Amino acid sequence: MSATRIIAIRHGETAWNVDTRLQGHLDVGLNAHGQWQARRAALALADEDIAVIYTSDLSRARATAQAIADHATSPVPRKVHPEIGLRERGFGIFEGQTYAQISMDWPEESRRWRQRDPHFAPEGGETLTQLRERITRTVNSLASRHLDEQIVLVAHGGVMDALYRMATGQDIESPRSWDLGNAAINRLLWTPDGLTLVGWADTRHLDEPTLDEASA
Repeated sequence: MSATRIIAIRHGETAWNVDTRLQGHLDVGLNAHGQWQARRAALALADEDIAVIYTSDLSRARATAQAIADHATSPVPRKVHPEIGLRERGFGIFEGQTYAQISMDWPEESRRWRQRDPHFAPEGGETLTQLRERITRTVNSLASRHLDEQIVLVAHGGVMDALYRMATGQDIESPRSWDLGNAAINRLLWTPDGLTLVGWADTRHLDEPTLDEASA
């Protein structure tokens, strides 16, 4: 059966990641460390055979995707395609608030959110069920265009979590026991039957000083 290889990457760090402030659909850019992480991920993927890069249209993801495109060693330019279906979960009234503020201002809503109630959505936001359905539709649509090729998906923590659960059969309400690090490299295999996990949370490119950024 034909398959599509997927490299899935969460965007680099933002100031709001550091502050534990929910971003959701708000357009927050990378901080200096996030820009560095994006370059390191790009260098790690420079020699990969990549057909196309799809990215959330939010700037923190687009900047990470553009770094991956810009650092390719192949003479064939890598194209970056914004895809709104790869956006982070919509958090409605929670967006822009810290975890502590949410717990203080909306204690019952905070409890349902933290307990991963699949049917709970902050006012104006998405439920986990809606997020999973959106990511499933988006990934199926994009991956089906690239059978026997490799693509990159640059997105957000909630999207990475959904992909991991889809590939491993984890329930959406189950507690998370896997990492969703900024700029980590995650690998999956897509077929019409669904996703399979190949590798997860590879951060060696963020730890090894041997990659020569000056050469990029």
